[in-house]
Amino acid sequence: MSDREYQYHVDGDLVPAADATVSVRDRGFMYGDAAFETLRAYGGTVFRWPAHEARLRRTCETLGFAEAVPGDLRDRVQETLRANDLEDAYVRLSVSRGVQPGKLTPDPDVDPTVVVIVKELPRGGVQGTTPWDDHAVVQTVKTRRTPSEAVPADAKTHNYLNGIRARLELRRAATDEFAADEALIRTTDGAIAEGATSNVFFVDGGVLKTPSDDCDILPGVTRDAVVELAQNEDFQVEAGRYEVGDLRDADEAFLTNTTWEIRPIASVDGIEVGTGPMTKLLSRLFDERVEQRHYVDE
Repeated sequence: MSDREYQYHVDGDLVPAADATVSVRDRGFMYGDAAFETLRAYGGTVFRWPAHEARLRRTCETLGFAEAVPGDLRDRVQETLRANDLEDAYVRLSVSRGVQPGKLTPDPDVDPTVVVIVKELPRGGVQGTTPWDDHAVVQTVKTRRTPSEAVPADAKTHNYLNGIRARLELRRAATDEFAADEALIRTTDGAIAEGATSNVFFVDGGVLKTPSDDCDILPGVTRDAVVELAQNEDFQVEAGRYEVGDLRDADEAFLTNTTWEIRPIASVDGIEVGTGPMTKLLSRLFDERVEQRHYVDE
């Protein structure tokens, strides 16, 4: 299905993708004054919807317009999936403060703009295929994670300049022989924070480690799911502050996000890391959970 054949959900209406537009005076466009979630639909339903919705509403609360967010967000997502006859899909749900006069201070009266866009993805679960082509090549960048004192790290807003600048660094550094596909971003004091669009995990001496929330990370929904799976297996899980060298020297490492699920890291700054038994087991357990919750009745 090409982009021109998709239907998107814009402010309560389904419209062809080519006609899906928002006002140039929408504050999401003008100031990044908007929240969004990237969702993954498996078998026609969204993975961990309650967690995604809760994070979206927390972001809108941070931005000061939570009370104006409609209560039928899930219905709009499901309607968009049905309209496109999609079972397995990428879904992006955005809620902005809406159209207001062009001034920095927002008006107290809010009529939010709500947009749902979708794109077909391969089937997930045990019988599915990975949404990525190969293990991730990761490179450390100079761009630092914006500290929570400036922009709350747990707010998933339309302002993604941090990640954009990090990915541009990768593009500038690419050669014919080497090109990374994920940037490793550090905190202002040099600790590992996250990837441009992913959370980071690594295994050291049998312990599963991941940067803690005080490293200015966006706490990922898939990250939480992986921690839960590991704890259910009685794996030791540690959230802390780590240096780039800790990741380079790891026994195994992987990235998580909604679209990639669990993606092993091939190398960090040209140093091979690779997959291993814990990564493989967690990937299998993740697929089994998706299979059970989204495809069991097929």
